[in-house]
Amino acid sequence: MCMYKMGVIGDKDSILGFKALGLSVFPVTQPEQAARLIHKLAKENYVILFVTESLAQDIKETIDRYGSQPFPIITLIPNNAGSMGLGMEGIKSNVEKAVGVDILFGERG
Repeated sequence: MCMYKMGVIGDKDSILGFKALGLSVFPVTQPEQAARLIHKLAKENYVILFVTESLAQDIKETIDRYGSQPFPIITLIPNNAGSMGLGMEGIKSNVEKAVGVDILFGERG
């Protein structure tokens, strides 16, 4: 039987609290570490990966690569310094792709 897992990738201060929720946490300090880790976790049945926005902006190519695949689903989250708006932008884009219009903010594409 295959177990599906969820993980969080980012700076230690921003992701440590997710461990209390039962998620696997992967503190990284360099974008290259995060990119390699995403590839590794994708092969290890991680179906959802939360990545801090500040880290994701430096590994956009890796994030985009998995955007066209069913798994892992990569969701951007703010770090402890606050949101950069990238996570909401990604959710908006995915919803618009799924339903054909922007139902979150009422704009027509």
